[in-house]
Amino acid sequence: MGDLARTRLTACAAALLTVVAGLGIRSAASGVVAKYAGDALYTVLILTLVVLLAPRVRPPVAAGVALGVSCAVELFQLTGVPAELAAHSTLARLVLGTSFNAPDLLWYAIGAAVGWAVHRAAHARLRQAFGTVS
Repeated sequence: MGDLARTRLTACAAALLTVVAGLGIRSAASGVVAKYAGDALYTVLILTLVVLLAPRVRPPVAAGVALGVSCAVELFQLTGVPAELAAHSTLARLVLGTSFNAPDLLWYAIGAAVGWAVHRAAHARLRQAFGTVS
């Protein structure tokens, strides 16, 4: 298996694990714990999808893109468009949310930092185990 395939497989597994973690937190916790953990995991999921689509991406770039997308979605909520779409679609509600909440931006940054650290460690481990990983 090549480096890119291995990286994509790892990113896919991480994305699935992130979704399972998010669902698990939602079922085990409530209130602000579940909400803000979900916000952080939302950004982690975006980071894993960035790596899945661009397996050569460096950890800080992947984290920056994930944070940027998360913040852009949050700011988009100020327009009211996501709330209207969410009224007609569960998928839109899950992906875009419904209403702006400034503390979410902090939790997205925390998710990006955690995702960056995990991506960096995984990237280093793959490089060590299999040689050069682009």
